[in-house]
Amino acid sequence: MLTVLVIDESRSRAGEICAGLALAGYQVAAILAGADNLTAEVERLQPDVILIDTDSPSRDTLENLAAMNKSMPRPVVVFTQEEAQSTMRDALKAGVSAYVVDGLDPKRIRTIVDVARARFEDTQALRRELDDVSKKLSDRKLVDKAKGVLMKARGLDEDAAYHAMRKLAMERGQTLAKVARDVIDMARVLL
Repeated sequence: MLTVLVIDESRSRAGEICAGLALAGYQVAAILAGADNLTAEVERLQPDVILIDTDSPSRDTLENLAAMNKSMPRPVVVFTQEEAQSTMRDALKAGVSAYVVDGLDPKRIRTIVDVARARFEDTQALRRELDDVSKKLSDRKLVDKAKGVLMKARGLDEDAAYHAMRKLAMERGQTLAKVARDVIDMARVLL
């Protein structure tokens, strides 16, 4: 069963939200009056989704969401009355998956949470892909720099320098990037 952390400064509104979540088949992990200590609460409760109902997301709330999103990302749904484009953009940058204006209709909770979860998964997949591409580019730069060091120090051509590092990586059971880093570090010591 999907667990939802509800954040709402209004106890009566929170009660309505919890009823709507229960009807949608979700379990409420907890109800918080604000997003203070959000990262600690998410770590403690381990909710699947965070749902925030607020008149307007405060700067503190968005900062707490951004901090939480870095270490423990979760799908976040915000129900609000705030229509300002700048607030909406800030919320999305902070990690909000769904920003719904004009309040919460309990009949739409399941659909909105499902869309937020799907968007969150897509965003996480893109992040992983970007991290992978960034690491490959970084590794490629290291290998190129190490080839340059070997070419200069040993008088090798580019192909020979690459094959020497590749052979060393295979002998050591290490990645080519690790060997390249070692070559660069050693060159700093010796040169």
